[in-house]
Amino acid sequence: MAEPMLGKLAKWLRMIGYDVLYLRSYQEEDLAHFADEGRRLLSRRKQAQRDHPEVILLRSDRVDEQLKELRALGRIKLDRSKFFTRCLRCNVPLRESNTEAAKSSLPDYVYHENPSGIRCCPECGRFFWPGTHKDRMLKQLAGWGVT
Repeated sequence: MAEPMLGKLAKWLRMIGYDVLYLRSYQEEDLAHFADEGRRLLSRRKQAQRDHPEVILLRSDRVDEQLKELRALGRIKLDRSKFFTRCLRCNVPLRESNTEAAKSSLPDYVYHENPSGIRCCPECGRFFWPGTHKDRMLKQLAGWGVT
């Protein structure tokens, strides 16, 4: 679970396959409920850690450094087989796309380049496919020294 100031980190953690709850705001009772579910709060606020000792305090304000901090703390392990398996917006595991839905919703060149690689979010209906955006994200991770 990531605090509102950690939206970019939440997106990148989802990209590498982690289940990360991200809301624009949390109530105190929400934190207790999520803790009961086994979730840990990622925060940059020292006060959050004082109030909730189970909080994972991140010191950096940069995503690359935050990912490195989480790795150093043993909180994340990179498993390439889990990369690109969750919706970046909804956090829901992606499913194999219905062929007809993908064909009618995507540009022809996307569909014909890799129809078996197209995934869909069952929550929001967004489609994901292995295109140049995937390559750029992998290069970004490598450039950060995270992979």
